[in-house]
Amino acid sequence: MTARKSYGAIAKIFHWLIFLLLAAQYAVGSIMPHIGRGTRNEGWVNWHLSIGAAILFVILLRLIWRLLFPVALPAGMTGWETMLARATHLILYALVLVMTLLGWAAANARGWDVKLFGAVTLPALAPNGSDWGHEAGDIHNVLVYVLLGFIILHVAGALYHYFILRDRVLQRMLPADGAS
Repeated sequence: MTARKSYGAIAKIFHWLIFLLLAAQYAVGSIMPHIGRGTRNEGWVNWHLSIGAAILFVILLRLIWRLLFPVALPAGMTGWETMLARATHLILYALVLVMTLLGWAAANARGWDVKLFGAVTLPALAPNGSDWGHEAGDIHNVLVYVLLGFIILHVAGALYHYFILRDRVLQRMLPADGAS
């Protein structure tokens, strides 16, 4: 399978959809009530679970698409740039996957169902009341900040390519780029 030089429309849609879902998730996560003993799965908490399930669904589709239709890193990148780009993308995928799974397990440990698009109930990852499900929620809460750090690194890398190197790395993921 040969890698293309630029991202196609489907890859771009997945990228920007994940961006929008993560932005919504961070917004909802910041305004929803603290989840404590008596917290119920309603309102912002329910939205948080629903968006999380959508993120998991879309990130899995995006990962499959990326494996089926790889895009080469631009020629001329130095060794450290290549290593950092690959590591950052891998860690971003891993963090999003792990965080959604940990949040799902934490919800199940509280006795809450997680539904995809509000209709499809996902199977429980953790039994109601389980200690490991509670720990999953604690780890999820810490990884929120780790993921945010890697998102900032990803954006900084794109801006570095655009403003400092003045190459087309950023444009490859913008909707208007028609290069192949």
